[in-house]
Amino acid sequence: MKTATLPRTWMWGQLLVAWLPMWILFTAMIVVMHGNSVNDALIGSGRMTAPGALLGIVVYKFATRLQWPHPFRTGFVGLHVLASMVYATLWYASICTINALLTGRFSWSVGPGYQPFLLTGIWLYVVVASSAYATLEAQRAAQLEAHAARAQLDTLRSQLHPHFLFNAMHTVVQLIPLDPRAAVNAAEQLAGALRSSLEERRDVIPLADEWAFVQRYLAIERIRFGDRLQLQSAIDEAALDAQLPTFALQTLVENALRHGAAPRVDATHVTIAAALCGTVLEVRVSDDGVGADLSQLAQSGTGLQRLRERMHWLYGETAQLHLASKPNAGFRATLIIPQTGIDEGAT
Repeated sequence: MKTATLPRTWMWGQLLVAWLPMWILFTAMIVVMHGNSVNDALIGSGRMTAPGALLGIVVYKFATRLQWPHPFRTGFVGLHVLASMVYATLWYASICTINALLTGRFSWSVGPGYQPFLLTGIWLYVVVASSAYATLEAQRAAQLEAHAARAQLDTLRSQLHPHFLFNAMHTVVQLIPLDPRAAVNAAEQLAGALRSSLEERRDVIPLADEWAFVQRYLAIERIRFGDRLQLQSAIDEAALDAQLPTFALQTLVENALRHGAAPRVDATHVTIAAALCGTVLEVRVSDDGVGADLSQLAQSGTGLQRLRERMHWLYGETAQLHLASKPNAGFRATLIIPQTGIDEGAT
């Protein structure tokens, strides 16, 4: 998963807040245990705190680059255990070096000795690393919220497209004298689709919920396209409980209709398929429409690109979106969504 950028001023402010109490604590311990004056204790504790704080910056940056694994792996813990011991050892060695520069004699025995500093250093490492991960998680949650909001607004904007509304409502009006029941059903589908897009707040949802929304969306589009839109679905029942990003399937279907079916006079066949392969959900939407130039599509800031960004924040590199198309040769989009590796809080 992409690591968020930590503001430099914020990091220095947090560093000060975190290490100032440690400096005061070390000062109090020196005064109580050794009877030094407060001034001498402040200087002595500063020689211990300053190296730890500077090395803490390295720990902070290291933690932001060592991403929290989804799913969790024991090797991640082992790497941090090793890194914490290195941190504690370097901290102690730095204190010994500072004392050697001041006294002209190097000694590996400082204060209570290496072992207490090792335990304290490991504890400090845990505090600093935990702070880094807490910060990244907060930023990640903010990014997810922003992407989810943009996806919701994009979907609503698509539903409220003037041509879409005009064509759908015009068809409903035409149906009223010919088939009042069909007109009522079309109006209900339109209202249901708009209500769903407004009320949905989850980042990931079961495929069953997404498919229900897409069916409403397709019912409306059938009004506009008529016989020009030929649909076929192959949704495995076992896949209905699988999770995928909100509006992900709708984005793929919308892409097929907008870029595949809309430019054509002839009928366009759209196939929607989903299957659960072990712990991976595979969703595929294909059409035999006009196709697209993938290089231009990647640069156009389409809904597919926004979907790819949301998948990156939700799943890191474990989720994939594969596109295959050529002009006048149809379009195929395939989603690969792992069913492990996302926080429960995202649902």
